[in-house]
Amino acid sequence: MQFSSDKEGVDQLAQSYKDLSSEIGKVIIGQKKVVQSVIISMFSNGHCLLVGVPGLAKTLLVSTISEVLDLDFKRIQFTPDLMPTDITGAEILDDARNFKFNKGPLFSNIVLADEINRTPPKTQAALLEAMQERSVTVNGQRYDLPKPFFVLATQNPIEQEGTYPLPEAQLDRFMFNIPLDYPSYEEELEVVKGTTSDKKVQLNNIVTGDQILAFQNLIKRIPIADNVLEYAVSLVAKTRPGREKATQQVNDYISWGAGPRASQYLVLGAKCHAAIHGKYSPDIEDVRAIAPYVLRHRIVRNYKAEAEGITEEKVITGLF
Repeated sequence: MQFSSDKEGVDQLAQSYKDLSSEIGKVIIGQKKVVQSVIISMFSNGHCLLVGVPGLAKTLLVSTISEVLDLDFKRIQFTPDLMPTDITGAEILDDARNFKFNKGPLFSNIVLADEINRTPPKTQAALLEAMQERSVTVNGQRYDLPKPFFVLATQNPIEQEGTYPLPEAQLDRFMFNIPLDYPSYEEELEVVKGTTSDKKVQLNNIVTGDQILAFQNLIKRIPIADNVLEYAVSLVAKTRPGREKATQQVNDYISWGAGPRASQYLVLGAKCHAAIHGKYSPDIEDVRAIAPYVLRHRIVRNYKAEAEGITEEKVITGLF
């Protein structure tokens, strides 16, 4: 898929976003910021970590998005006994007694890593190469994953028994960390009304895989002013304690700040945020709009912050 001009491409991307939001809204009530963030990450070729208590439709959201995007979808339930080969696949003996690679569920366009923190680090690490390189290596042989490829992982923030916290290297592979909150009273009424009846919703395919790849390339070509680029990089630099740009709050409450990948995702995300709203170039407000999702899981609070109840969100807000 090609556009006659990048402006036409941005117009098509903005319309596709409206159509996607409308179609997803047939199933997912409310959660508009969450839906927007997931779509931005996909159009920016990034992965998402959805964090919320049980019952907030995290899994339903991902499966609904896979339907309207007309992409292959696989769900992996992460459990303590899950092995790396259960995700990536393994070599098996065929009928002719030759080794053949049997592809695992990772070979799909959208992979839902459900309750990713319930599996040990050894299995979590099986996703590292896939998320960064879009490939899997088994017995020295590299296998490319289908394009586009996204990992959408879910995590329960309140239940810690029997879980394994994601290491920083794993967290850094996710473009966005998206918190899900309880629906409003009116939204919950609508949810209960729709899910306790025999009403069935027919979803339409809105965007194809080829269109997503074209949008991903378009996002990279969108121009960004030097002052906006500098603002994004400066915002990330402020999260690093002991450095020149660090704020007093960061020096007091943060052990480790965000790395260069955060700057890259801030710029890509700001470009996409601008494009879905019909703008041909991002401004500082676009950077600020996505900054909490990019930075939340990349800054590490120290003991003083935890003792005083200083959240990541409060620190991030203090950077603006």
